[in-house]
Amino acid sequence: MTLSAQAERYARTDAPRQNRLMAARGALPLKPLELATVLFALAHDPDAEVKSAARNTLEALPAHVLDTVLSANAHPALLSHLARTHEGDESRAAAIALNPAAGDDTVSWLATLPFKSVVEVVANNQERLLRSPEIVESLGANPLTSRSTIDRILGFLNPVSEPDGTPEGTGQDGEITEVEEEAAMRAVLGEDFAAWARRLVTETERDECGTRSGNLQAMLQQMTVIQKIKLARLGNKEARGLLARDRNRIVAIAAINSPKLTESEVVSYAQSRNISEEVLRAIARNSQWTRSYATKLALTTNPKCPHALAMKFVNHLQDRDLRAIMKSKDVHTLIASQARRILMKKGRI
Repeated sequence: MTLSAQAERYARTDAPRQNRLMAARGALPLKPLELATVLFALAHDPDAEVKSAARNTLEALPAHVLDTVLSANAHPALLSHLARTHEGDESRAAAIALNPAAGDDTVSWLATLPFKSVVEVVANNQERLLRSPEIVESLGANPLTSRSTIDRILGFLNPVSEPDGTPEGTGQDGEITEVEEEAAMRAVLGEDFAAWARRLVTETERDECGTRSGNLQAMLQQMTVIQKIKLARLGNKEARGLLARDRNRIVAIAAINSPKLTESEVVSYAQSRNISEEVLRAIARNSQWTRSYATKLALTTNPKCPHALAMKFVNHLQDRDLRAIMKSKDVHTLIASQARRILMKKGRI
């Protein structure tokens, strides 16, 4: 931390105790940033009384002083401390998220808070997102990160145009050949690919995982969220199937946004009971995917699909499927009742 000569006289651990204690109580004619920096330094003083006084003063800074510090070129550790001290204050959390001096780890933590404005501030900082997968991870885990925000994040993290050397063509049902799959993995992992390739062919890895799918799962567990997003676009059906079930919503949406996604995959996701509601919402709201009768039926009969979305597909189902839904104990009672009403209206029951 850089301090003026005057401020350093009070922050040094070898300064007279009385001077440090006076400074810890805020009795210094210093500018806001220097005052906060001195207090933060003294909040780590070996003297318990000085330490306690400094922390109390720092936490109770007047609003005009605090707001000046939060937008200043403060030390990242000071901003981190203030972020956690005022974590319940949305406007101040947003101010720290906007401050270029804040550390990426602090911004990653801020992205987990239940404040929509903070989520938007963090999501709009492309430079931070590109250099810090942890921030993307936090945004994907925050339920306040909207679908439109996720789409915007994916737009610049994973542009539609594919880099040179990645596969462009696919085989039957959207599959790519092993050569093309390796090219995709190289594009995602870069310099890490060789190390991963060596690791995944060892007997230990084969014994632990047993299958090619197991090997891929082991690789995914070690990937950053940004690598997963890239793989969602460049990888094969197997990779998409695992990524669509990823706990991070941004990764899952990236998987179902893949240009290689096939209709059969969409139907399988719509049927799945172990896929997130976010993915089911995305499928239900995609007019192209829901042209398929199989997709409409899968969404209607999947108890994880939001009822309001599933309900709109009931009117499009055939009588035999309506009868099955009417008798099913797996679908929501609202869906079953609607199926019964439709059949009664048609005079089929």
